[in-house]
Amino acid sequence: MDQNRKNIDKMKNKNFEDLINEIKRKIQSEEKRIYSEKVIYEYRNPTNFGVIEKPDTAALIKGPCGDTMKITVIIENNIIKKACFWTDGCGATIACGNMITKMIKDKKVEEALNISKNDLIKALDGLPNEHLHCAKLAIDTLNMALLKKY
Repeated sequence: MDQNRKNIDKMKNKNFEDLINEIKRKIQSEEKRIYSEKVIYEYRNPTNFGVIEKPDTAALIKGPCGDTMKITVIIENNIIKKACFWTDGCGATIACGNMITKMIKDKKVEEALNISKNDLIKALDGLPNEHLHCAKLAIDTLNMALLKKY
């Protein structure tokens, strides 16, 4: 009887694992249909996610879709040395926050202020129309932080 129970439990676990793997495959397929490889990479591997403890400047904006983004920055001699972002948003918002913080590293403040929403979208190899506001949120948050300081 115990062996039968173990076999049934194994089958249930295998069926559950198969179900989980099928759901993962469907999600990944849908992501690839909607987003560029760069967007997927950036939101799965955010290198600058977090908050700098004692930043030189910071800004927090809640976008029209309800996503919030915070950008914190360290600046030395007018050069951006470190930037981090935090968001409670979707994958596209994470990708935009991560990419913009990568784009501004070691740039002069003026150069960073000249990065446009379209520059960010291009760096991500595009965004779907329904997520263009994510790039605007990242740019607006960055500009607010930098303009506070300068």
